Amino acid sequence: MANHLLKRIKDLNVGGEKKVIVTWSHAFTIVPTMIGHTIVVHNRQEHLFIYRTNHMVGHKLGEFAAIRTFRGHAKTDKKFRC
Repeated sequence: MANHLLKRIKDLNVGGEKKVIVTWSHAFTIVPTMIGHTIVVHNRQEHLFIYRTNHMVGHKLGEFAAIRTFRGHAKTDKKFRC
């Protein structure tokens, strides 16, 4: 899957470094070794800086980089109105 991302994080942990990691992978699950690192996730428009904390373990990277923006319902939409 995204073993390249996990390898980069492990290399940073061994060296004791805190560098920013850039990725386009939304499907990668956050593991405990990622805690304390800043990972930049692309959301099809820009890169979003996300700092990993304990509460994010087990979630996917894509959950913190929203792709779609809800702009509201159409004003003239009377399909579901009574």
